[in-house]
Amino acid sequence: MKLVTAEQMRNLDHQAIHGLGIPGIVLMENAGRKTVEGLIRYYGNPEAQKISIFVGPGNNGGDGLVMARHLHQYGCLVRIFLLVEPEKIKGDAAVNLAIVRQLPIPLDIVSTEAQVKKINLANDFAAVDSLFGTGLKREVTGHFAAAVECLNRADCPVVCVDIPSGLDSDSGQVLGCCVRANLTMTYGLAKVGQFIHPGAELCGRLEVVDISIPPLVVDEAGLTTKLLDKENMTGLLPTRSPASHKGTNGHVLIIAGSAGKTGAAILCASGCLRSGSGLVSLCVPRSLNAIFETVLPEAMTIPLEDQNKQILTIDNLEMILAATQGKKAVILGPGLGTDPGTVELVQQLYKQITLPMVVDADALNCLAETQLPPHPAVRILTPHPGEMARLISRSTKEIQTERIGRAQDFASRHQVFLVLKGAGTVIANPDGKIAINSTGNAGMGVGGTGDVLAGVISGLLAQGLSPWQAACLGVHVHGLAGDKLIARLGIELGYLAGELADEIPAVLQKLMAIK
Repeated sequence: MKLVTAEQMRNLDHQAIHGLGIPGIVLMENAGRKTVEGLIRYYGNPEAQKISIFVGPGNNGGDGLVMARHLHQYGCLVRIFLLVEPEKIKGDAAVNLAIVRQLPIPLDIVSTEAQVKKINLANDFAAVDSLFGTGLKREVTGHFAAAVECLNRADCPVVCVDIPSGLDSDSGQVLGCCVRANLTMTYGLAKVGQFIHPGAELCGRLEVVDISIPPLVVDEAGLTTKLLDKENMTGLLPTRSPASHKGTNGHVLIIAGSAGKTGAAILCASGCLRSGSGLVSLCVPRSLNAIFETVLPEAMTIPLEDQNKQILTIDNLEMILAATQGKKAVILGPGLGTDPGTVELVQQLYKQITLPMVVDADALNCLAETQLPPHPAVRILTPHPGEMARLISRSTKEIQTERIGRAQDFASRHQVFLVLKGAGTVIANPDGKIAINSTGNAGMGVGGTGDVLAGVISGLLAQGLSPWQAACLGVHVHGLAGDKLIARLGIELGYLAGELADEIPAVLQKLMAIK
């Protein structure tokens, strides 16, 4: 599914209207009519039922006015609350305002907070938010904020026109206050902010409405952001010949583990193997080798001298470089620690290894201590928001409020693939493409799930997927495994990262069946 920013959606509308000659009022009519159809589809026949429509300035308000007319046709007891003076309604919205004022539809002009507080939605069948659209960039205040609060107090379903009022359609952040929708009918294409949290929760059920913008217009727009869903994942799955064997299915080298953090390396190796990698070798401190050999017999180990310090350091550099021979991909970081000698090792490996590399966890923290060095081959960095904040010397809050912009800028500047983890994980391509993941759940917020993800991505890399394909498919499958656990166990908390890794093969098999 392609996603758009507010500016891109404006350009699509403009091209449809001015390039192809489709009247704007036709698009508005389609939007309002189909939103009414959606309301009826989800909530039933509105005949003789009360529905309140909150109308603001601009085309979003015009969509609500179209809804009022169509609901009236269904015999609904419509009320319109107009939150701007009528003379401020312009263009196509003004045409629809003129129509509804000639119909027996009650219309109240509401211009103060006191007036808003008198609105009673207690017996409404539904309420409609058509206050602000995707162009909103300022905080919602005054009587508009009071209207948002009124809608959020309603006991009835709240249906939002295009986007919940108060939601930044590009960042998914709240502009002061925001309507919490039960149903959002969004027009033309889904908006980026509807899949970035908290926007994803505020939209409720989201449905994309075709308002007759021709596919040609969309195809020629050069859109670079997409939502990862099963439809665009099935074509990325690795295929293997009946004659394939462990040597042809990809060999991953993992550089990971230290005292107290052996689990991170083991979970990472599990992710590799569960995603189909034929062979996995772990470079580990010699004094910890017995743990790895005992817990994960399917993986091979390369014990490296650590003088009983239980960490890897710059002294291990040459041995690790030699171990890259014959491998298809490398993982650097899970559970490595941040000892000064380890920091030096990470920085040199990042600069010198000529294989595709997934950089995760402690390796990111080691790299954050200096300017990101140049790299001779593909690098996929997988930070969570805190690690990303350290990489670019910003606060975690800044990362979370500008997830797409920060990810896109970092990937472009450093020519890396970036997987910014979290709810609605963002994947950024160095060429500017963005993908947002649609799978996963709150139960995945537990130690070790990120290590599994690094393993899954590298396992797919080793099987021949491109970095972009491996990152997108890996993130999506990882989230699907979490969703499968919830479906099977019936809980959203308390499951383990190792259990998540064990679900990966079944998820991949299901995607293959769709293919």
